[in-house]
Amino acid sequence: MVRWPDGQRATDVLAVEEPMEIRLGTVPLAVLMRTPGLEAELVTGFALTEGIVLAPDEVAGVEDLGDGDRYRLVPAEGVEIDPEQFRRNTYTTSSCGVCGKASIDAVRITARALPAGPHVAVAFIGALPARLRAAQMVFDVTGGLHGAAIFEATGEMASVAEDVGRHNAVDKAIGALAQRRWPLGEVILVVSGRISFEITQKAAVVGIPIVAGVSAATSLAADLATDLGMTLCGFVRDDGLVVYHDPGRLISPLEGGASSPGGGST
Repeated sequence: MVRWPDGQRATDVLAVEEPMEIRLGTVPLAVLMRTPGLEAELVTGFALTEGIVLAPDEVAGVEDLGDGDRYRLVPAEGVEIDPEQFRRNTYTTSSCGVCGKASIDAVRITARALPAGPHVAVAFIGALPARLRAAQMVFDVTGGLHGAAIFEATGEMASVAEDVGRHNAVDKAIGALAQRRWPLGEVILVVSGRISFEITQKAAVVGIPIVAGVSAATSLAADLATDLGMTLCGFVRDDGLVVYHDPGRLISPLEGGASSPGGGST
C-alpha cells in the first residue's frame, strides 16, 4: 500500500471479511459476510435474534462442516424448525441487517416482554461507549471493525464482540451471553456506531430493554423503541446523550433517589 501525502510504501493490517454460510440440516439459511471468530456465538445469536429458536436450550450445538466457512445449527432433541420459513434468498452483506423485516408489526410478534429495569443514571450510560472502545482490541490494529457489548446494571461487561458487520457484532455479543444464561435480564446493549432498525429489532427479540450507541438512531429504530417501550439513546458521550425514547429507566442528574452500583435508584 501507499500512504499519502508523503507517497511512502507501507504495510497495513486489514480487517478480515469472509463469507459464512449457516445451515439447518442440509438447507442453507443465510450467508453472512463476517469477521472470523466466535462462530458458535454468532450462529446462536443469529438464531435467537432472527426468531429461528426461542431460547438457547433449543440449540444442541453448532457444527463446523470442515472448511471454516460453513456451519450447521443443530436443534435440540424434539425441536422442529421449518428451514424454509427462515431461509434467505440472498446473502447478507457486512452492512446489512435483517433486511427482510419490513414492518414493526413483524417484530412485535417475536419480541420478548422487556424488563421494567434496569434504572440507571444518564452518566452511567454516558461512560459505557468508552469502555466498549477500550475492549476493541482488533479495531486498535485495523480501524475497520464494529463493536458491541452487553453491560450489567452493576457496570460489569457481560459480553463483548467485534466484527466487520455491526449486526454480526451484536449477534456475537448476544450469543455469547445467551450461552451462559437465559433470559438475558436487565442489561444494556452498547454499539459503536449508528443504531439501525435491525439492531433495535435484535435487542427487542431477545428482550434487551436499553440500547445505546455512539451515533444516531434511525427514524424506524426510534419508532420501534417507542412502540415496544425500549429505552433508546444515541450520540452517547461522557458529557451527554440523546434519548429517543425512555419509559422511565434513565435517571437524570436532576432527579433524586438512592444510588445503586450502576448509578440508578433502588
